[in-house]
Amino acid sequence: MLFQLLDNKSDCPGYYLDGELHTSQPLPDSVNATWKYSSKLKSHKNNKAMRYANLYVGGKSLDEVCPEHIEQQWASSSQKLKAFYRSFVEARVSLEENCFFDLVPKHFLIQYYDLRNKITSHVLENYDRPDNYRFLRDLAVLIDDIRNRPMNIDTSQLTQHLHKMPARNFLSKVNYAKPICDYNMFGTKTGRLTTKKGTFPILTMDREYRSIVKPVNDCFLELDFNAAQLRTMLSLLGEKQPDLDLHEWNRLKFFDGNITREEAKRKAFAWLFGSSREKDQSPEMQKMYDKDRLKREYWDGTHVTTPFGRKIAADEHHALNYLLQSTCVDNTLRQMIAVHKMLKRTKSFVAFTMHDSVIIDMDFEERALIPVIVSVFSGTKLGEFATNIKAGKDYGNMKDLME
Repeated sequence: MLFQLLDNKSDCPGYYLDGELHTSQPLPDSVNATWKYSSKLKSHKNNKAMRYANLYVGGKSLDEVCPEHIEQQWASSSQKLKAFYRSFVEARVSLEENCFFDLVPKHFLIQYYDLRNKITSHVLENYDRPDNYRFLRDLAVLIDDIRNRPMNIDTSQLTQHLHKMPARNFLSKVNYAKPICDYNMFGTKTGRLTTKKGTFPILTMDREYRSIVKPVNDCFLELDFNAAQLRTMLSLLGEKQPDLDLHEWNRLKFFDGNITREEAKRKAFAWLFGSSREKDQSPEMQKMYDKDRLKREYWDGTHVTTPFGRKIAADEHHALNYLLQSTCVDNTLRQMIAVHKMLKRTKSFVAFTMHDSVIIDMDFEERALIPVIVSVFSGTKLGEFATNIKAGKDYGNMKDLME
């Protein structure tokens, strides 16, 4: 049974169902499909079985998937909705303090959400459920949870940098942005997350400004896989994962320890991604990290299909990069979801993700959970991945716990 929520705020329980608006009754247990996940559905009986249409279409908008026979009606209704929003802004009516459905005529809401229901129905009837739907649903839940936890931002830490124009520009951006991490899970073709405009720019901030991000609890715990792309490649090739630092392992195995770790790292990536400035001198390394075999197995000449079910258009030049980047991203996000579920009944929580790392806001009294968290994060579907672990009182001062 299809329905649409009228407002995402927790104290605005309205929904549209069977041609009527309901603003006081609880959502019936019988509903099982809507356009998009909301935290208001977290405790619903059918939450795990709920069908979210936006996940079927890779994050496309309602406008993009609207069936042709109602396009004009939908366009007109959408324009009216935008006009209402503009009028609220001009009248300085806060949508944070008011329920949307209390401010808009009832007849308009019925028309608008009926059309939204029709688009949702069209998608569910005409688009295949993605092979990785369960993962997408769990990721949508986690992203929503992160979005609904305001960040602890202390911009006083920027004072020492304000003599520089980039720092002043960054401060202006932070002051304008909402203090939340709001990720777009469909922002890139490989699955790497982006952040939405007007929210905290966690993915693009310079390292020297990271100290403005503080934990809500006592400290941050950061986890990321050691040499993630190389380990992913070894896994896809069926090779055993070394326990120690992979770049150090490469240094000893392929170069007899005669070069530095950084040189071994540079040579490995020069081999993987075809640097014209440096040619790898180890035939054994080239044999171990067999690029051609991976392309034969995961690239069909036009698309890369990852072991996690993503199909990405790629020419030969980009095939390996897309395969490894996408598989790495999904591997990290799946483990972030596992950690999120593990911490469900604790004070600690997943605060945000930065590219290939996961940052947890830790309560000091729960520090005994750290080995368990690391174990959950490391135990991936691609094998047991060695994990780098850092902790700190703010995000700019993280110390390696493995030293």
